[in-house]
Amino acid sequence: MGPTATSFFLGILFSLFPYDYPILWTTPSPTHLNATASAFSAYSGHLSLLYASPPLIPRLLHIVVAIGLLGFFLKLYRPSESNLLFDGASLGLYVVGIIVYVTNIASGLKAVAEGEAAPLEELQARGTEAEGELVDVSTEDGLRVLAASNTILALVMVGVLVLQAGQWYAERKEGQEVERWRREAGEKRKGVGAGGAGKKKI
Repeated sequence: MGPTATSFFLGILFSLFPYDYPILWTTPSPTHLNATASAFSAYSGHLSLLYASPPLIPRLLHIVVAIGLLGFFLKLYRPSESNLLFDGASLGLYVVGIIVYVTNIASGLKAVAEGEAAPLEELQARGTEAEGELVDVSTEDGLRVLAASNTILALVMVGVLVLQAGQWYAERKEGQEVERWRREAGEKRKGVGAGGAGKKKI
């Protein structure tokens, strides 16, 4: 269940990548100024649409999160050494992903969608705030933080899948070694039995 939930989240993050890429890795320039502004506008509109989605959508998302947690906890019930190493590390990364989602993505989505982040031009017009006062975050900076958080979360989820793939490979190799050992032991027993039978005939 854990790898399935992880793959589900990676699919969601991949769908956001066309919005994240121009914001994170496109350098603003006079020739690309309109394109950059359009990217911010499109991302802001998309996030507002996500935030305004029916309550069923985030509930389903949180159910999948819970299913992933439950899957990793079930795999750690009476764990083998392989489970303890790979599934324990996978659970740790999964929890890190949940923390990134709660602290950065969910709160940032709410701030951008409800207009709590001020436009950059408005902040520049206010001038520098007095020391010790709270300074607002611009909408553009908020979108950059969201895009970076999506990238971090994607890397964490890929790490979970790599650990699960490593566990599968290790268990597969271990099974092959056990099967080879059993086959060799069986051949030795047959050889010993055949030798004993030959001595009795003599």
